[in-house]
Amino acid sequence: MYLTLSHPNLIKTYNFIAIVITLCLLAGCATEVTTHEKSPDVSSTAIGDGLREAELLFDRRSDPENLRNAVKTLGRVRNPDNRNFEVEWKFSKYSYFLGKVETDQTKAAEIFEKGRDAGRIATRLEPEKPDGHFWFGANLGELAKMSPLTVGLKSVDDIRGAMDKVIATAPEYQGASAFDALGQLEMATRSFKGGTAQRAVEYYQNGLSLSPDNANLHVHLAEAYLALKRDKDARKEIDTLLTMKPNPDYATEHEQAVQKAKDLLAKNF
Repeated sequence: MYLTLSHPNLIKTYNFIAIVITLCLLAGCATEVTTHEKSPDVSSTAIGDGLREAELLFDRRSDPENLRNAVKTLGRVRNPDNRNFEVEWKFSKYSYFLGKVETDQTKAAEIFEKGRDAGRIATRLEPEKPDGHFWFGANLGELAKMSPLTVGLKSVDDIRGAMDKVIATAPEYQGASAFDALGQLEMATRSFKGGTAQRAVEYYQNGLSLSPDNANLHVHLAEAYLALKRDKDARKEIDTLLTMKPNPDYATEHEQAVQKAKDLLAKNF
């Protein structure tokens, strides 16, 4: 039996559907004719000047305002229509450091998100280089710490994959910090995803074999030893860190690690 549109309600329903379809088609046509407004070109001179200025500001990052200005400086020379690898990975790097010192958690999350996205862009521009992968993973790692039950659960494999790529291409990159990141990932996922303190120890030890002056590797190794009830080994790492000469390029981060080591010392010994 064929349905006829003789009933008034059926006619109204048919008319309504026809209107909806027409509106959808019109919306689709409107979308198709919308054009993307191209961003203004950024000259190679402006990019070079921006990179140099941002680097100088980053070197004075003990003042958070310099970090903010470093990120803003690179933000001005980013071009979504013509991406530059060095601009993107350094924007990601500086965003990571800025997010770490931002006291407002909402703002910090926004900074890490932008850093994550810039790092991802850099990985697409130069997939064989470690820079994009490392800073993508570093920013994503901080977002995972901030939201462990949402971002964290979904991001473990992405973070691990990014750091594995760094180790495969440049294991000594950033003071062998990819090993540090993987060790922290093991410690953070002990209650889910199968992380273990023993594997964390192995990552930290491998990192220190390449970069013995990495203060973060020492303090994080001490934490892993404490989790394994290896107090003597933990104390040795703390003592080593407290007597180490700081790397002048990372004096600020060295001081932060030293303070953390002192806190571990006061709490556990």
